[in-house]
Amino acid sequence: MFQYKRRDTIPVRVGGVEIGGNNPIRVQSMANTDTNDIESSVAQAMRIEAAGGEIVRFTAQGVKEALNLGLIREGLRSNSSSVPLVADIHFNPQAAFTAAEKVEKVRINPGNFVDRVHTQKHFDYTEEEYQLEIEKIKEKLYPLLDICKKNSTAIRIGVNHGSLSDRILSRYGDTSYGMVESCMEFLRLCVAYDFFSIVISVKASNTMIMVETVRLLVATMEKENMKFPLHLGVTEAGDGEDGRVKSALGIGALLQDGIGDTIRVSLSEAPENEIPVAKKLVEYVTATAPLRRDGLTPLATSSASFDPYSYHKRDSLKFNGIGGVPVVVASSQDEKSDYYFSLKDNVLKQNTSDVASGDLNVKFFHVGEYERFKSEYTSYPADTVLVLDPFRCQDSQDGINGQREFFHRLMNDDIKIPVIIRRRYDDVDLEDLQIKAAADLGQFFIDGFGDGVWVDAPNLPQSEVTSLMFSILQGARVRFSKTEYISCPGCGRTLYDLEATIARIKKRTSHLKGLKIGVMGCIVNGPGEMADADYGYVGSARGMVNLYKGQNCIEKLIPEADAVERLVQLIKDNGDWRDA
Repeated sequence: MFQYKRRDTIPVRVGGVEIGGNNPIRVQSMANTDTNDIESSVAQAMRIEAAGGEIVRFTAQGVKEALNLGLIREGLRSNSSSVPLVADIHFNPQAAFTAAEKVEKVRINPGNFVDRVHTQKHFDYTEEEYQLEIEKIKEKLYPLLDICKKNSTAIRIGVNHGSLSDRILSRYGDTSYGMVESCMEFLRLCVAYDFFSIVISVKASNTMIMVETVRLLVATMEKENMKFPLHLGVTEAGDGEDGRVKSALGIGALLQDGIGDTIRVSLSEAPENEIPVAKKLVEYVTATAPLRRDGLTPLATSSASFDPYSYHKRDSLKFNGIGGVPVVVASSQDEKSDYYFSLKDNVLKQNTSDVASGDLNVKFFHVGEYERFKSEYTSYPADTVLVLDPFRCQDSQDGINGQREFFHRLMNDDIKIPVIIRRRYDDVDLEDLQIKAAADLGQFFIDGFGDGVWVDAPNLPQSEVTSLMFSILQGARVRFSKTEYISCPGCGRTLYDLEATIARIKKRTSHLKGLKIGVMGCIVNGPGEMADADYGYVGSARGMVNLYKGQNCIEKLIPEADAVERLVQLIKDNGDWRDA
């Protein structure tokens, strides 16, 4: 568990690109142009390819759009572009049949490939009724597999947290197990039909759910001897720092586990902007991966109290604001952090904050000093916290697995001292720091380990570093310190100007600390992916918007020009507004 090893997978060919096996981790994106606009779609796909994207996905709402994908492909080939195309299909098996003859891969969503209407109502299916639903899937899936075999077209089985079928919800609920079973139903049918050109994705906007579900899926596939490659992504991650941090956090946690063969960083920005972020993430993880193959001896077993498929906060002592909600520690005095380090006094000094309550004694240990720590810790003052610092050990270039091992040894020995996770970065570019720190640190908080985070980045302003630490904790879903935006990246189904709208909504609502607002381009995944949002803004028709309070649609078909102010009024009407 504590030594990096990439998961073994079978290679799957998508046009001229092979995914899985011994191939590098592939980077891809999805166009947000109208698939009926051939010229614009060709131009955008070429921009994505020029940025380093290896695969481009387009939405295909119907047969017309599926046919247009063939024209887009021809336009690309006439411009000497060999980038493979993926058709994104929802609710329309016939569009999948057509697209499978035109492009290199077809993505289908088990939640709506056959199930036309997602009612979000739970029914009690008898076993006979359940099996009848499976037979309905066969009737649509097997003809698609025949076409794919004939045309050497791959399939992506793409499960979204927000679009599980009523059948799955009735038996498994809105859970990781439901997402995994939704995928496995289709995988088993494909294997039974002798079809193996499959890539899998299970995605969620909640990084904790995404990581736990992918881990569970891998374990489930291993039990059934399935080695299909995995596509990783965090849906509705947003834009700016939040989008980069959430994506790097969720994808990075799994890449650090050795899981993942292709990735997409979903940003509510121009799709070509996703590629440099994704490439930086892959390059960072793969560059440090060899460092984690040697030098550490993994435990025979991990802690019995650790469950990689379900979040449980490590049981730690609580005092002076430590041991509950994770705190933010700055390397120098910064009014927005919870604590800052005073070298003179060797203490963490309290700032005015939500959770801090008094200065803290600190003890620094690197990852190779567990036995020394264990022999000493009982003599520490009661208000002492451990700072786990990998940068003073032989494994100084990485130290992640050493830190993970340290936590498991603490749990095995029932040692409950609070732990602050410290990592140092010498980057001068903020985006580079966002990607690296989120990829490294997010996994610890998703796994429930850390009581605090300390990013030491001396070449960047402390205010930016502090903001990043709060974003990491929020991205990991363990501390909410600002407005949470669940916003999709947009595609050909988007029914309004997504980027401009997100900017307007943020301008009006970014001061509403702790409020969750979903901003979704259409209804395909919108209501489901923003299920835990307090308010939702969802495209319902061209230039028209529906507004939600929780999962309930409150106002329908509002003109886009009026929708942001109507959203603000809805928040005010429900008592959740406060002036900036």
